[in-house]
Amino acid sequence: MKRASIAVFLALIPTTVWAANQTFDLNTLIPAGSASASGRIIQLIAALTVLSVAPGLLVTVTSFTRFSIALSFLRSGLGLQSTPANLVMISLALFMTFYVMHPTFEESWNAGLKPLLENKISEQEAMDHMIKPFRSFMVANVRDKDIRLFEDLTTGKAAASAAPAEPELHVLIPAFMISELRRGFEIGFLIVLPFLVIDLIISIVTMSMGMMMLPPTTISLPLKVLFFVLMDGWHLLVGSLVRSYPG
Repeated sequence: MKRASIAVFLALIPTTVWAANQTFDLNTLIPAGSASASGRIIQLIAALTVLSVAPGLLVTVTSFTRFSIALSFLRSGLGLQSTPANLVMISLALFMTFYVMHPTFEESWNAGLKPLLENKISEQEAMDHMIKPFRSFMVANVRDKDIRLFEDLTTGKAAASAAPAEPELHVLIPAFMISELRRGFEIGFLIVLPFLVIDLIISIVTMSMGMMMLPPTTISLPLKVLFFVLMDGWHLLVGSLVRSYPG
């Protein structure tokens, strides 16, 4: 038995020596190109980092902010704290964003990402082509006043009366976000206003009838829901939000 074990051990020695002499070349796992293996690894890490912040980019450079704020005001105006559920509201805002941003996404894909995957352009050129459609979208929907604000904060002095034709991204993105927040609150006020009127009317009627112990929301909630359904509120609201963007 011992002789058999020794024989097996001696037979495995050449295989072990051969495996030890083999070198592992990382370049064989990396696609051929101008970059080295370490460069490709850095590019991979950068791509994973971009994917990790993709939700933040979706909020900052698209129409998602305006849609989510308007839908939140709608639920507050109706007096429904958990209906529709957050998942439903966020999903609706997300797919409305995809609908509005579809031309921008398609242009960014065709001009930047697709040629990069086909090795027709460099990474820098692809990045410039991918950013350009989003820049055009933000410039078309941002207020010049907001751009001048961040220009003033950047330079430390009052900027020109007219905003630059091609503002830098570090100026354009926060200006676009506060413009979207302002527009979202304006739309939200218009959404809440008719529901507020219904609440006031119901409160006055219940108090005049001496029903002091009856909460007005007990009567106003079903009336507001009925009012919203009869006027086809979802159709009007979604259509108005989508049409609020030019083009």
